[in-house]
Amino acid sequence: PSPGVELAINNNSDNNRVLPTKPGHEESLWCTVLNNSKEEELSWYRGGGTVNVKDGNKINTSNICISPVSETDNGISFTCKLVRDQSIQISVILDVQYPPVITGEDLLTTEERNDVTLTCNVNSNPQAKMAWYKDNSSVTLEKDRHQIYQTRTVFQLSIKKVQKSDNGTYSCEATSDLGVERKEFHLIVEGNTNECASKCTSALFTCLVNNYNATAALHAFLAPPVI
Repeated sequence: PSPGVELAINNNSDNNRVLPTKPGHEESLWCTVLNNSKEEELSWYRGGGTVNVKDGNKINTSNICISPVSETDNGISFTCKLVRDQSIQISVILDVQYPPVITGEDLLTTEERNDVTLTCNVNSNPQAKMAWYKDNSSVTLEKDRHQIYQTRTVFQLSIKKVQKSDNGTYSCEATSDLGVERKEFHLIVEGNTNECASKCTSALFTCLVNNYNATAALHAFLAPPVI
């Protein structure tokens, strides 16, 4: 290592410093060599990839500009290194903060007694607090029928063996310090066609048997006596 030589980003020599920002903003990062006794060449990295900088922007002081900042920059580290001794380096980590954004399939149609899952995809920083509502009231979770699954980006409500009473408008709500977002999901539960077909077939069969019996009885009544 090179004794006495240090690096600073925006006049701060703390390594892995978190830099709060927002989408659409512009962030300018200045890397400076401290305590140098000669000209030092610098290089920049975004995550694991090299950032190209012009030749006049490499000696003792080097600047990169992130414009505009986007949600995909969240958690990304920007690192400045000494070219001749890459163990001397300094990084900042972008903390891109934005309100919740929700996506998902709006309309789900299923049959009675099927299992169904409503999936709410959420993107938010800081992480949002999530909740499900049905017809503007909190969902009453039944232990054997309802299940909640949640990760940082997915919030699901699973319902086993849906009933007609499960019909309605479900809302997924995400709440963070930066805002509240809600998205509606419409669940339509239709009658079970297989069950209907079975009942209809049974009714038709009974009807045919009854008609056959009635016809046989009528023929027996009208037939002439055998001498």
